[in-house]
Amino acid sequence: MSKWLKIYLSGLLMGAADVVPGVSGGTIAFILGVYDRLISALSGVNKNSLKMLFKGDVKGLWHHFDGTFLLFLGGGILTSIFLFAGLISHLLVTYPIYLWSFFFGLILASAYFLINQIEGFTWRHLCILSIGVLIGAALSLLIPVHLNTSLTMVFFSGMVAICAMILPGVSGSFLLLMMGMYGVIISAIKNLDFLVMIVFAIGALIGLLSFSKILNYLLRHVRSMTLSFLTGVMLGALVKVWPWKITDVWGVVGDKKIPLQEHLVLPWDMPNFYFLTDFIYPIVCIFIGLLSVLLVSYIFLRNEDK
Repeated sequence: MSKWLKIYLSGLLMGAADVVPGVSGGTIAFILGVYDRLISALSGVNKNSLKMLFKGDVKGLWHHFDGTFLLFLGGGILTSIFLFAGLISHLLVTYPIYLWSFFFGLILASAYFLINQIEGFTWRHLCILSIGVLIGAALSLLIPVHLNTSLTMVFFSGMVAICAMILPGVSGSFLLLMMGMYGVIISAIKNLDFLVMIVFAIGALIGLLSFSKILNYLLRHVRSMTLSFLTGVMLGALVKVWPWKITDVWGVVGDKKIPLQEHLVLPWDMPNFYFLTDFIYPIVCIFIGLLSVLLVSYIFLRNEDK
């Protein structure tokens, strides 16, 4: 497989994950082995880059920011978002239990993958991980609010969401849902509302360039603790993607109904419980999610090692 094709495919998978509330594109980047390179490229705003900008050194800037890598990865992400935004929204409404089951398995395997990246795991790492679990669970249980959908709010939501999207375990789409902006952004993508998309993209770009420097510093200097915290947040987010839940309050976004308040139940407590469709099939989807992460990471990382 071509090196650049693999990076483009990584972007496709990241974009598909970013569309779903509860799943992080940063998690997928970590699994595929492109995360460190992504954060390093995005955190390249410094004195050297500003000097090259003022001198008009386009070639130097391109190499400084690993431009070809960002181009292929970003192209994959954008392609995936435009292709899958409508499909995943449809699946969340039509087959929610199976889709959530798949992502439950995906996040479990991702957490296992991240824990294996922590060298010399001790009780301190366990404490930080536990704090992350509590924060992740608290975020997952937040009730969506309805805020003003002005262009200023679109800009601000772009900054917040993109910071979450590059964090393994934190879902940018979920934070958009919490801010009441998820439906607005998804509708803008589906309806090609360029004004909303451009304002959101500008906010995302500013948030990305600033937050990536902080994250790059943490990963370079306190990597194991940072990974412990992010793994904990990811495990806490399992509350959000638990497949068996009953919706208490529905909301309407555009022409679609979305759940605003839910409570979690055991499989056999589902209304009109049927053993095959409400238990066996979801369990199969969980295992498919687990195996997908292991298979994708094996294929991508094995080729990277070679």
